[in-house]
Amino acid sequence: MSPVMAQALAAHPGARPSSPHPWEETLARVTAGDAPGLAAYLSTLDEPGRRAVAARLPAYVTATARTAGWREWAAQGRPLLVAGVATLTGAAAVTTWLFRRELPRWLGEHDVELLLGLLRRRPAAWRADVARRLAARMRLPQPRHWEIAAALVRETGIEPPADEAFVVGWLRRLRPETAGRDPLLAAYGPRVFEIDALAQAPLWQVVETVARLVHDGLLDRTAVIDAVVRRMLRDGPAARAELAGLHDRLDLDIDESARHARDYAGLLPAGPVAVADVALAQLRRLEEAGRLAEELFAEAMGALAFRPEKKLLRAAVSWAGDAVLRDAGRADTVLAALATIFTQDTLALQERAARLAVRLAPQAGPAGREAVRQAAAELPAELREKVSAAYGGDIAAAAPPVAPLLPAGEGPALPPPIASPEELVRELAAFGWPPDVHAFERLLAGLAAWSHREPERLRQALRPWWHPFSPATYGHQGRELRESLFTAMSRAFLAFAAPEHSRKLTAQVPKRRLDGAPGAPERLYRRRAMELVTPFENGTGYPVLLATPTAGTGRLDPSALLDRLERLEAAGVAALPADLAQALLRLPRRFAPADVERASRLTSAAGRTCAAWMRDGGLADPEVTVAVRPTTYGLTLHAKLGPPAPGLPEEIRALYEPRDGHTYTLTWWPLALPAHRELAAAHLVGYLPASTDANDRQTQALTTLAHGDGPLGPAAAHALVCGMGHVNPAERAAATDAFLTLAARGDLPARSLADAVTTLVTADLVKLNRVVSVLDDATQAGAHEEVWAVISGVLEGLLPKEGERPRAGAPDLLAAGARAARIAGVRAELPEVAAVAARKGSSRLVMEARRLIQLVTPAPLR
Repeated sequence: MSPVMAQALAAHPGARPSSPHPWEETLARVTAGDAPGLAAYLSTLDEPGRRAVAARLPAYVTATARTAGWREWAAQGRPLLVAGVATLTGAAAVTTWLFRRELPRWLGEHDVELLLGLLRRRPAAWRADVARRLAARMRLPQPRHWEIAAALVRETGIEPPADEAFVVGWLRRLRPETAGRDPLLAAYGPRVFEIDALAQAPLWQVVETVARLVHDGLLDRTAVIDAVVRRMLRDGPAARAELAGLHDRLDLDIDESARHARDYAGLLPAGPVAVADVALAQLRRLEEAGRLAEELFAEAMGALAFRPEKKLLRAAVSWAGDAVLRDAGRADTVLAALATIFTQDTLALQERAARLAVRLAPQAGPAGREAVRQAAAELPAELREKVSAAYGGDIAAAAPPVAPLLPAGEGPALPPPIASPEELVRELAAFGWPPDVHAFERLLAGLAAWSHREPERLRQALRPWWHPFSPATYGHQGRELRESLFTAMSRAFLAFAAPEHSRKLTAQVPKRRLDGAPGAPERLYRRRAMELVTPFENGTGYPVLLATPTAGTGRLDPSALLDRLERLEAAGVAALPADLAQALLRLPRRFAPADVERASRLTSAAGRTCAAWMRDGGLADPEVTVAVRPTTYGLTLHAKLGPPAPGLPEEIRALYEPRDGHTYTLTWWPLALPAHRELAAAHLVGYLPASTDANDRQTQALTTLAHGDGPLGPAAAHALVCGMGHVNPAERAAATDAFLTLAARGDLPARSLADAVTTLVTADLVKLNRVVSVLDDATQAGAHEEVWAVISGVLEGLLPKEGERPRAGAPDLLAAGARAARIAGVRAELPEVAAVAARKGSSRLVMEARRLIQLVTPAPLR
């Protein structure tokens, strides 16, 4: 312990009379970040002095947390915790103070000891009350101030709290070498595996500790085995692999296993692979020892046959073959399971199951024979013929499955406009992370509307939002300016609410600007907010935004734009450049003659620009190329656009220079260009590769892109493949939705998509098996023809040539192609697949190639 901390925690013979200004002294130490010194000082105060400090603390925290820069506030947080603990009187007040959202959530060891030293100066009953209150206030996933509460629980000897977050905090700190000496073990040890939030504890660490405690006799072995099995059953599909590992570590004897035979059978249908593996091993062990009831053997076989995992299915076929050798009377039970495995669309599994079924044909009873005959219709032709010959012949191929109707899906809905100044301020306060594009549009439109309709009412409503004024709220930190969508939005509102403060910020010339290098669409959004600053600072205002969309896809109805332009002309207000540019970009690709004629009557510069835009058919689609290029951080994608047409506004010309990098606003970009999908995609391709390993939901931009308008080419194809290659299945689902929407609308660029898959897979920017999973999902949803068009286009580039090592996922690609081809009834010549099928051996790649060739090769004429 440092000398300063020792001084802070030392017992005092008696409180000194307070200095004349205890709050000023406290504030000086708070702003200096001196927590130990503050603890020492506050320990010398008498009761009136402590009350004086306690009375000032809440208001200070509320005001300063909102206005101070983050570095300044970070330095004050720990001293402020000390101040509250040292001066507040009641247990409830101290607990509430520790949990104030503005104050630090996580403390270091020295901070915890400092606060505990202050708490230990209070009576034991008071500390016990604080311990219970802290435990009750904790929330998962991170139990705040657990160390403080646990120390108080142990020191006061109260009954350990049953609050889940507190118990999880204990589990997270459980260690094999110290658990046996922990007084909390007696309370929590027997019910470790009953805790609802067990998955939020580090289970590998819990497993190590429990195994050690069982070995040392500190936990009852039988009770732990029972609890582990019960917990795996309870969690079902969510059961954790660590629990299966603990089960193995306990090394059950045959009698212990027999007591749970029915439980193991219950784990097979839905348990994760690791859990099902343990259950299968125990059941097989019992069956080999003659201690498994036949009904449980049949139940286990039936459950395994429906599992999708190849590992479990292979184990099931192996066990079935061995079990029927031990008891021929099980033939029909085994054949029923094999018949189910026939329908598993994995050729190697189908072949193993068919081989065993043929071997068991002489032992098959009527039920087993019928099950095999019905299911064999789903087998590939060669296997079906072998099974048919063993089971009486005349087993015809099943008809291809009927594909569902392909859904087009619905585009995003447009939220209603903001209905009052008070609602506008509430929405502004809620505008946070992650940023929402529709909230952005509603806020800007609401600011323009209500600043014009009821300016004083809006100013009054905004005062608590901006007061007291702090430049850091608007990105100004010394000579450094941090630009973002948040600071741009805040500047627009500040310029209306407090123009005198806004003008001060405008006059500052930053030495450095930090903007995170966003793409041109994001810069357009920012500029639209920032260009409102000047008219509000000058007191002229801007009565209506031109670019506010009229549909959730970002589209702007031409008649709505003409209404707004006429309103600006009537008010004598010039259109803001970025607002006008964004409005033009949101117009549809085609215009009604009446709208073109109406636009021609506009007289302002903006009106004439709009009229020319509509007369000439809007923005011409640029020529787009996409290439993989190396950077310092590896390979990425870069789109290049042809030159913009002469005379385009500067804000639109900026869109012809795509960048690459990372941002969290990709979902905004298609809404800025709803009628120009390929242009929007040209910006997405430089950013999506950086999101393929992150759960930041940026792939949702693909769904919005699909609901837009305009031709699609290489940029859209590469963007879609980036989404298809995302590491997270939930993120890939957005790519699946986009694929299906484009397919249903007849817009899918299959040729470009095949080229993009080939390019990105060969460059190792995406993994083939992830792409195949999206294609498989699309096949199941009814896009089998489009899937086949893509797969047939990549076979030549992705299948291995003679002597080449096949890339990971190539057999899955062929299997997915076979599934799509079967439903679509494809007949085609595939020389690259035929070359693989003609190779020797029985690797999965060769077998899947043979299956695909059999499916698509036209039947010979007779």
